[in-house]
Amino acid sequence: MKIAIPTANGLLNAHFGHCQAFALLDVDKAASKILNRTEVPAPHHEPGVLPRFLAEQGVNLIIAGGMGMQAQNLFAANKIEVIVGAPCLSPEELVNAYLAGTLASGTNVCDH
Repeated sequence: MKIAIPTANGLLNAHFGHCQAFALLDVDKAASKILNRTEVPAPHHEPGVLPRFLAEQGVNLIIAGGMGMQAQNLFAANKIEVIVGAPCLSPEELVNAYLAGTLASGTNVCDH
């Protein structure tokens, strides 16, 4: 499984479409273990670009602070699950919380 987290300055960027980069973490969900982390620069933000870009990276899940409904629908169409309302923590902290079953969806910080 591959998880993408939008980042700025090493932490989750609360607004998905304005991130500097994406942390991509390969995980063994059965073993609850992070296998690898890479970071890729975010492409220029335009409608429809990020769902295609992250699908090409092999992403299965996105953990985000906020994301508009149109983007969520485009990710769903690409068979990528989205969790919104995550706190601004490091990618490893967020993924470990997800793997432990303690990452709860919160309030989506985007209103578009």
